[in-house]
Amino acid sequence: MKFKKICRILLNTIFWSFVAGVGALAALVFIYGNDLPDYKSLATYAPPVATRLYAADGSLLIEYAEERRVFIDYADLPPQLVNAFIAAEDQNFWTHPGIDVQGIARALVNNGLRMLGRNTTLSGASTITQQVAKNFFLTSERTISRKIKEAILALRLERSFSKEHILTLYMNQIFLGARAYGVGSAALMYFNKPVTELSLAECAFLASLPKAPNDRSRAIERRNYVLRRMVEEGFVTQSEAAAAAAEELNINSGFTAQMQPEFQYFAEDVRRQLLNELGREVLYNQGLYIKTTIVPELQMAASAALNKELDAYNTGRTDKLQGAIIAMNPHTGRILAMSGGRSFADSSFNRATQAYRQIGSTIKPFVYLAALERGYSPQTMILDAPIVGWRENNTLWKPENYDKKFLGDVPLRLSLETSRNVPTVRLVEQIGTQNAIEAAQRFGVYPAQLPDMNLSMALGSGETTLEKLVLGYSAFVNGGHVVQPKLVDYIEDRYGRVIGGGVSEMVEWSDDLLPPSNAQESEPLSDEQSLYQMVSILQGAVERGTGKQARVPGHTIAGKTGTTNDVKDVWFIGFSKNMIAGVYLGFDTPKSLGRGAGSHMAARVFADFMRVALENEKNQPFSVPDGMTFMRVNRRSGASASADPDGMIIQEVFKPGQKPNPAPAAASAVSTGAVVGGVF
Repeated sequence: MKFKKICRILLNTIFWSFVAGVGALAALVFIYGNDLPDYKSLATYAPPVATRLYAADGSLLIEYAEERRVFIDYADLPPQLVNAFIAAEDQNFWTHPGIDVQGIARALVNNGLRMLGRNTTLSGASTITQQVAKNFFLTSERTISRKIKEAILALRLERSFSKEHILTLYMNQIFLGARAYGVGSAALMYFNKPVTELSLAECAFLASLPKAPNDRSRAIERRNYVLRRMVEEGFVTQSEAAAAAAEELNINSGFTAQMQPEFQYFAEDVRRQLLNELGREVLYNQGLYIKTTIVPELQMAASAALNKELDAYNTGRTDKLQGAIIAMNPHTGRILAMSGGRSFADSSFNRATQAYRQIGSTIKPFVYLAALERGYSPQTMILDAPIVGWRENNTLWKPENYDKKFLGDVPLRLSLETSRNVPTVRLVEQIGTQNAIEAAQRFGVYPAQLPDMNLSMALGSGETTLEKLVLGYSAFVNGGHVVQPKLVDYIEDRYGRVIGGGVSEMVEWSDDLLPPSNAQESEPLSDEQSLYQMVSILQGAVERGTGKQARVPGHTIAGKTGTTNDVKDVWFIGFSKNMIAGVYLGFDTPKSLGRGAGSHMAARVFADFMRVALENEKNQPFSVPDGMTFMRVNRRSGASASADPDGMIIQEVFKPGQKPNPAPAAASAVSTGAVVGGVF
């Protein structure tokens, strides 16, 4: 009887304890469970993910993110990485309902023994599901109420989602130090590799991080603890764990997905553009795939060519010369290389796109084009003789040539090839200052609205950027079409959908993997015959004029030098059939570069770059429009070679109705000191 009574009392105690426990649990759920966050939103989990910037060849340049994260789907998580986290964080993950009763009991025993002085590890009892609940919805405060809410949310998560989905949430959200959130980002940050390439030792290291993400002092010890736990759980053998424990842990202590310094000016221009177009939230948190136009080998060549010239000049100087180079496809506007200075770390100011400087003689092709459009031929004679009494408003002009000499009548071609100033002044007077400036405006070099349309503007005193000059010159070789600078080929969202970058519809790309050109959609800025005559003259400027330093053996190159007053700014803009590049050199606070300096320095940079850029390309002469006639003429007189065979004979290109000059009469040279009075 006594035994039965004891059993009855025991059963009653267990029953009422169970009832009390259920009641207490129900009370806790009622008190803490009503105002919990809506956990169902995790069904369509789309975490903030780093945007990644890629070069044209697919290589990674940099990533933009407020939290560095690379989303990894469960199917792409290596089993050993999953096992490492389960062994380290939640050994009963696959079987518990969200909270681990065994884990709680084990933690109570271990912590109690530790309080009594036993050598046991202080442990917690939070499951992976509880950590998901806390990381997504709760704070990290150490209170009973938070733990209760965490447990309730964990139970609800387990009823709503699969174990795989919960693990996906955990592996992509957990903070693992070094601003890395999730295992995908951590693998890149610490080992510079994707999760699929992680070794067992590296998987164990990542699994050891949640306990102390920013503490590297015990990295080996904690990694080896995870390996022992994996052995205990049967995930790896003892020999596999021993081999992993012996592996050297090569942690990338400072890896931040930073690009090589040569790419920083370009990448910053992309960032500024996209920040303006997309906004900060989209750019930094939506995991965009941005395919840019930059070609790594060309970028390296451009930076090397620019820095070589700058370093040679700057040796032993206090004030440092700066410069810029930009290369693009003249038909599409795709920027292939860009450097805005000697060092982005020293100055982020991009002198290719942000520096407005006087352009000097680089304006002359637009002035001479305006003359060609009005019926002048490349052999039209212009007087190169001293000018006195030239007055514009309150300014008295006395134009001079760079060599301080005067040649008398010279062909238009010779004047531009050798960049003579005095004939250019006379040409501007003949065609009109406004017409000369309008040509530069039409090609985008000068803005559409100018405060003053005066002679100095027509001679290059106006300011513009290197990028605008290169875009303007692009129209010479692309048939006269306006092109816009293009930094990005296309942008994909995290799901692979194209959302921007100029490729808004399915279009055919060419066989050489260049995107389609939209240049032909615009009306030509000039007639193709005048444009070709200008290209031919600029080709002559490189072959035998002021641009000789820009020659590239085996390739057809055209271009123009530019030097401003007192040699404060020097330029060269040049092009082949399918590539154009511009170079600018000058001090940030304008001052003379000194004796011996000049546009030949910029031309050297261009040549050094183009030799690399065209190394594996076949020579491609410029396309000749229909209706043009080629004739051999005397370069100095413009007469046909048969009529004036003495001196340099060149090939000239004429429009229909144009022809060489008559044979020259007896020469009457204009001396250096001759004076032509009055205003012409």
